[in-house]
Amino acid sequence: MAIIKKFRIKSFKRRKPLVSLKKISFSFGKRQILDDVSFNINRGEILGMLGPNGVGKSTIFNLITGLIKPDYGTISFDNINATNYPIYLRTTKFKIGYVPQHGGYFHDLTLLENLKAIAEILIQDDRQRMSKINELVSKFELDSIRDIKAKFLSGGQKKKLVIAMALLGNPKVLLLDECFSALDVLTIKMLQQIIVNLQTQNNIAICICDHQARDLLSCVDVAIVLSNCKIIAQGTPSELMNNADAKSAYFGESFKFY
Repeated sequence: MAIIKKFRIKSFKRRKPLVSLKKISFSFGKRQILDDVSFNINRGEILGMLGPNGVGKSTIFNLITGLIKPDYGTISFDNINATNYPIYLRTTKFKIGYVPQHGGYFHDLTLLENLKAIAEILIQDDRQRMSKINELVSKFELDSIRDIKAKFLSGGQKKKLVIAMALLGNPKVLLLDECFSALDVLTIKMLQQIIVNLQTQNNIAICICDHQARDLLSCVDVAIVLSNCKIIAQGTPSELMNNADAKSAYFGESFKFY
């Protein structure tokens, strides 16, 4: 298997948290989803989240974006407690970009119209708006399909469109929910390279959750494994491969990364 990530950012980045979750607990009714969960998304770092279905990965993204509030604990951006901040303020003040697992675009608008619709909200100056759109169209090689309606695009093209839409506001942190789901091998490799390039070229902090463990571990610096409402392991991909708790709860004994 080709290794996408040629280097992994370790200890020096951990001292510069961009997003901090501290002692987060959350329940849906009587069902506990998260229990005393704490971790950081650090500047310029790619963090992965792994765990079985229903363990709370997408819930964590909803907590970070402000779609839901924790029962207990705090969520901070740049050391500012933003637990009670609304969604729009988190997006504009703290520069959060979010790519959902499904959708995230207007089906009956063309690719270009989708970008313009979001850019009109985030970028006030007309020239800057078109400049940013053209930059992203070029960056993701979307020029040949800019006038095609989003519903007719391939899975990989749709994913590139939604990532481009999330980048219109120049985010400091980008959240990617199940970004490799239902994609072919070549498209996954393309997305992995896009993710690593965003880190190296734009210094964006990125958090990915996905069930495709090998694909995720190929492009992250560090990862956490969730099980039974808690973080049971965290570290580099190599460290997780040697972690007994991670093997027992998620990977299994036969899983091989390389």
